[in-house]
Amino acid sequence: MRLHRLVPIIALGLAACHAAPPREEGRDAPDAAMVGPADSAPAAPRPVVPAGAPVILAFGDSLYAGYRLNPDDSYPAQLQDALNRAGVAARVVNGGVSGDTTSAARQRLAFTLDNQPQKPALVMVGLGGNDMLRGLPPQETRANMQAIVTAIEARHIPVMLTGMLAAPNLGADYTAAFNPIWPDLAKAHQAPLVPFFLAPVMGKNDLLLDDHIHPNRAGVAAIVRATEPAVAQALRAAAKP
Repeated sequence: MRLHRLVPIIALGLAACHAAPPREEGRDAPDAAMVGPADSAPAAPRPVVPAGAPVILAFGDSLYAGYRLNPDDSYPAQLQDALNRAGVAARVVNGGVSGDTTSAARQRLAFTLDNQPQKPALVMVGLGGNDMLRGLPPQETRANMQAIVTAIEARHIPVMLTGMLAAPNLGADYTAAFNPIWPDLAKAHQAPLVPFFLAPVMGKNDLLLDDHIHPNRAGVAAIVRATEPAVAQALRAAAKP
């Protein structure tokens, strides 16, 4: 991965943590200044979620929460639509909180799971970017991620991981300690893994908000196209006895 495609990640946590308070689903209105030409076309009608569809909980930070987007444009919402259009019945619950570190997410995990009206069939975990941006020790990130995955599995819920990479300017030692966290956890827990969640949009300004960090609606759609097949496969596997 080239340096210019990864360096923009270094501002991700700063934007999520300082430009706006943690986002609650449906609370933040989109900023007109953040909507690019790729977002100007009206969205297609959303497909109906079949009654009794299995639930996917998307548990993560601003990349799941839909930073500065309409709720229907967030990753969970667009993923839900893509799955149902593909004939994979699913309801995707947005459990993202902008600015969350792995430590903060670990603290709210039990509350989030306890308050789901329907037990998730699959939990997607997308965290770690804010740890990296704050320069938190990778061993702490690893320990928190391990605890999160273990706690979800203790409830007999399968886990899928969407990974993060460290910006190269943090140094070789940090990168060597940080980047393997997700593949190591995926291997240890036999969990499906998207190696780098932001890979489809990095360095592509037409797919990013004007902060050049977070995906716009079209950018989220690109991430959904890249990840939906793996999510569908993970959901099917989770449904097997």
